[in-house]
Amino acid sequence: MAADTRDRILDAMETLLLERGASQLTLENVAAAAGVSKGGLLYHFKTKDAMLAGLVHRLGERARDHLAAARAQGSSTAEWYLQSPDPTEPADAIELTLYRSMLATMRTIDASTAHSPDEIQQALGDVMTSWSDNLDLEIDDPVRADTIRLVGDGVYLRALLGLPPLDPDRYRQVVDRLLER
Repeated sequence: MAADTRDRILDAMETLLLERGASQLTLENVAAAAGVSKGGLLYHFKTKDAMLAGLVHRLGERARDHLAAARAQGSSTAEWYLQSPDPTEPADAIELTLYRSMLATMRTIDASTAHSPDEIQQALGDVMTSWSDNLDLEIDDPVRADTIRLVGDGVYLRALLGLPPLDPDRYRQVVDRLLER
């Protein structure tokens, strides 16, 4: 039951971020949207920071599921990491909107007054380390692994910022070169 309530809170948080934006992400709004009392929300997430860290972990789990599905279909971790989100695809558009809102929310946290500013950073670090570890297991050359990681991060950042994607043919050449095809 507790896990169901926690998931309901995170679901409500995602919905608020997608439908109403970062400015509406308050403990009160999330509790109301989840159908729990503020005390019930605080039982699962002691602070807004803890709630954001919970969402970061959830998104990391979702990304791990996407990676596992891609690998089951024959893609490498590097290929998955280098894929460019397509904002015209509904699933990618939702993901980009959610990440933009989450990043905007995280930017509003004042580290000097936050209860535990490191909690969110730790969650982000955990997710990024997991991706890095997968790349490092697959690619023997650490410089090439870091290059793939940096290019993948840059491609995703372009999409988050709403910048036009690179020319598809040129990007395919970049990916092929990075993957030594």
